[in-house]
Amino acid sequence: MNTEFLEALDMVEKDKGISKDILIEAIESALLSAFKKEYSTNAECEAVVDRTTGAMGIYAKKTVVEEVGDPFTEISLEDAKRISAKYSLGDTCEVNMMPKTFGRIAAQTAKQVVVQRIREAERNIIFNEYSEKKGDLISGLVQRVERSGVSNVMVEIGRLETILLSSEQIPGEVYRPNSTMKFYIVDVKDDGKGPQIVISRTHPGLVKRLFEAEVPEISSGVVEIKGISREAGSRSKISVWSNDPNVDPIGACIGPKGMRVSAILDELNNEKIDIVNYSEVPEEYITAALAPAKVIQVDYVAEKSYSVTVPASQLSLAIGKEGQNARLAARLTGYKIDIKSVDDTQIEE
Repeated sequence: MNTEFLEALDMVEKDKGISKDILIEAIESALLSAFKKEYSTNAECEAVVDRTTGAMGIYAKKTVVEEVGDPFTEISLEDAKRISAKYSLGDTCEVNMMPKTFGRIAAQTAKQVVVQRIREAERNIIFNEYSEKKGDLISGLVQRVERSGVSNVMVEIGRLETILLSSEQIPGEVYRPNSTMKFYIVDVKDDGKGPQIVISRTHPGLVKRLFEAEVPEISSGVVEIKGISREAGSRSKISVWSNDPNVDPIGACIGPKGMRVSAILDELNNEKIDIVNYSEVPEEYITAALAPAKVIQVDYVAEKSYSVTVPASQLSLAIGKEGQNARLAARLTGYKIDIKSVDDTQIEE
């Protein structure tokens, strides 16, 4: 029976990923709880399960006395001598008090303790697993859309079901049940009820991780992503830099026949993405960031502030619809950008 017990623990360990030591500790705790429930005692006892044989025992330290007053804390000299002839009055004797059977209530108590401990262990395993994935890209299966006031989306990620909040959804994006999508793990929390994974489709990190997954030069470190600014569902700007003069960072991100960036656009429902060259020279970086607009001149105004001159015909393109292009460029570079124009006829050839 003890052999079957240990084999059962091996199966649970393999199936749930919970170590045998944790399972045995849960059983020891359950045995102790059941024993104290059965005999209504708070005596100091210890439950032990032998890791090798599976043998179980509940041991109490008893004082050897002439006349027993409390059977849970005291033992007669005669009974102590049966255990070992070495014992004498006043000695402490460790006695196995494991009953042959437990009553129904005690058995229920034991079951509840084991189940609770296993659930806690599972929660800890899942929490630790996903904590390591914070800031990573992960695939999830859309389960359903809840439309009770806000359109939250229930997503299955591995062994967990989590919520894609409406605030983390790309505007206008459709979430179809049983469809697989990629998400960015913003955070992993444990509120006492179990691990809670905060996922997003709007976070700039989603764009970064998608490029890292699609572009080998980025994952190898040859090309670096220096910055990302994003207005999800509409437009993103990403600045890249190559550590190898022979590798074009923009070309690497676009890929042969545009295949790499196309895969990313498909995942983001054709959100526009401007890929620009990073530069440590502010004037060059700002010029690149304002693409696709053409810039005539960039002038330093004050710390973190620059004035940009563009042809009049390029002004609306530089500013963008509702100021989006200028806003994204400013976020990408970290500089305040003031855009002004000059008449096209004033531009020197």
